[in-house]
Amino acid sequence: MKNILVLCTGNSCRSQIAEGYLKKFLKGRAVIYSAGTDNHQINKKAVNIMKEDGIDISMHTSNNILEYKDISFDFIITVCDNANETCPTFFSKKAEKLHKNFFDPSSVIDPVRIESAYKECRDKIKRFCFDFSKKFN
Repeated sequence: MKNILVLCTGNSCRSQIAEGYLKKFLKGRAVIYSAGTDNHQINKKAVNIMKEDGIDISMHTSNNILEYKDISFDFIITVCDNANETCPTFFSKKAEKLHKNFFDPSSVIDPVRIESAYKECRDKIKRFCFDFSKKFN
């Protein structure tokens, strides 16, 4: 069984969305973890936007990357530039590292654009996770 870590800065939105989609697309063919270089509360808007697509991430927890230092990962996926630049180097040297910077929808302050920003981010992460999951077919 492969171990996959999805890493973001706060482990509140983008990495949580990716964790939800990877669990859906990989259907138990890998163990999915998500963490942040810093950890925050799960973003309620991310929870809601995922529910709209039939995935419940409301029970996810925000974890710090240091909690997983003893796990040997096969893949480490960073979903924001900050996490990519600050990811500790103690993780498995054999891990394949993938990076894709997704726009942070929580940075949108225009009330008219907030929902569409979350949907756009969700849909881009969904496509990325679907494409990644093809490695396991």
